[in-house]
Amino acid sequence: MKQRLETLRANLRKSGLDAALITSGVNIRYYSGFTSPDAIFLVTHKKAYLVTDFRYTIQAKAQTKGCAEVLETTYAEQLPAIRGFLEQDGCKRCGFEQDALSVGAFAAYQAFPVEWTPFGETICLPRLYKSAEEIDLLQKAQKMADESYAAFLERVRPGMTELEATAELLYVCAKFGSEGPSFDPIVAGGPNGAMCHAVPGSRKLQNGDLVVVDFGCMCGGYHSDMTRTFGVGKVAEEPKKIYQIVRDAQQKALDVLQGGISGKALDAAARDYIASFGYGEAFGHGLGHGFGLEIHEPPRAAMSSTDTLTAGMTITVEPGIYVEGLCGVRIEDCCVVTETGHINLVSSPKALVEI
Repeated sequence: MKQRLETLRANLRKSGLDAALITSGVNIRYYSGFTSPDAIFLVTHKKAYLVTDFRYTIQAKAQTKGCAEVLETTYAEQLPAIRGFLEQDGCKRCGFEQDALSVGAFAAYQAFPVEWTPFGETICLPRLYKSAEEIDLLQKAQKMADESYAAFLERVRPGMTELEATAELLYVCAKFGSEGPSFDPIVAGGPNGAMCHAVPGSRKLQNGDLVVVDFGCMCGGYHSDMTRTFGVGKVAEEPKKIYQIVRDAQQKALDVLQGGISGKALDAAARDYIASFGYGEAFGHGLGHGFGLEIHEPPRAAMSSTDTLTAGMTITVEPGIYVEGLCGVRIEDCCVVTETGHINLVSSPKALVEI
């Protein structure tokens, strides 16, 4: 954490700022180690201050490991405490996370004798590049997911509802050590799979279905993200054909994924292949997104992306085809970009499984 704080202070100096006010839970965790969002984290050139309440004081002292002064206050006393620290350290210009404060909350800070400068993008910037420690946590999270998916395929069966299958999936993820789901899982069978973000419901898995399963596990606060599509019983020829197109399209993108490629070009590698089979309109979302302490982070791989992928960034590769009334297919791997290629964290097979 000390190195992260020094990086933040260096960025403050470059911008002519005296302090950074961090209010989003994810950035409080990244810079302090404290895992609850019920806090305010202030970093000046002199010190770092974590202000929280009685419920979290012991936890905060243990998790920050001396990198910050922990102050226990009531909720009503938190803003006066922050104001006092700013005055104590002689801070006149302070950066803040403009996307992490409501208008009402920011109005209270504006009463301070401080000039406020939007600084959220710079605060988040170091999170784009994952350290070896972060990559290790991502690998562990994905290993849990791979093990969970293998166990899930042994437990799921025709006649289960999507909700029942989801319960089985959540159980095995917890059994293999996940701290919690990275997001609400998707288990969508047959025509429901054509809804990219389907919500599991009462529909039963039926013979001939393709079933889209999108989920992730967590380790040390870091998220994995994977999608696989499997068949129930004998799958008809058209859905099988769609499955193979998606699988091949994903491989086209993986073949070119390396440092220096643009998010737009990566997206096109899969999109153009899918379009060549006449399914271009059936692939309506971007190819991928970054992941880490949040399930959706920069960069993006999409038709409109302006990002360039460089070593240390993460990206998912998840092409799909969605045909209303018939099926959906999505295959997703989560990857770490390197200078000459990438590390694919996912080991679950991609050959079509029919249970």
